[in-house]
Amino acid sequence: MALAARLIDVEKTYSIGPIEVPAVRGVSLDIEPGDFMAIAGPSGSGKTTLLNLLGVLDTPTSGTIEIGGASTGGLKPKTLADFRNTHLGFIFQTFNLIPVLTAHENVEFPLHLKGISDNAERSQKVEEILEDVGLAGLSDRRPNELSGGQQQRVAVARALVKEPTLVLADEPTANLDSVTAEEIMALMKEMNEKKGTTFIFSTHDPLVMKHAVRLVLLRDGRVESDNAGEGNGHGT
Repeated sequence: MALAARLIDVEKTYSIGPIEVPAVRGVSLDIEPGDFMAIAGPSGSGKTTLLNLLGVLDTPTSGTIEIGGASTGGLKPKTLADFRNTHLGFIFQTFNLIPVLTAHENVEFPLHLKGISDNAERSQKVEEILEDVGLAGLSDRRPNELSGGQQQRVAVARALVKEPTLVLADEPTANLDSVTAEEIMALMKEMNEKKGTTFIFSTHDPLVMKHAVRLVLLRDGRVESDNAGEGNGHGT
């Protein structure tokens, strides 16, 4: 089976006028299918940049990124967008739901982008995943009719509905109280175990690090430590 993702000597440098600012420096990682992984580190360590590179929202200055065995290098913007729509799911700290759409319609949106034209097939997939995330009976509610935790559950469902290779979550607990954050992390772990979905978090939240099975610590754009292969779970 192909790796969920592979980074080989990835570098990312931003140019700010005449100044070169290295954000990611020589990162190499093998991400296994079904990993439940947190990328953590202090502000400026490169964790959000690394997540954006994995999400092909940004391109590396040098090095290679593969998703599901396919290299993302040299792809044109339209091809990259199609690649994201097919292979990647995203969960954001601000939920990023479309306010005028219901929960059902928000979750269904990626299936339209993926090109699934059969209405019945789309509807079945949406209702099944909404039930999986504990929102059965709430599919007709718009985001302003849902709590923060329920909105993040919609966001989780939206990320999972197209059965992506990777789900990338940037600070998914940042706008949630501690009880709701615990529930959302438990939900994502349940989806990871039930569906075998690979989750990668960018975070500074000890709660997310506690739940992660694999923890990669970054410092100054480099991997400082990686507990891959050390077994399930760890302390903070």
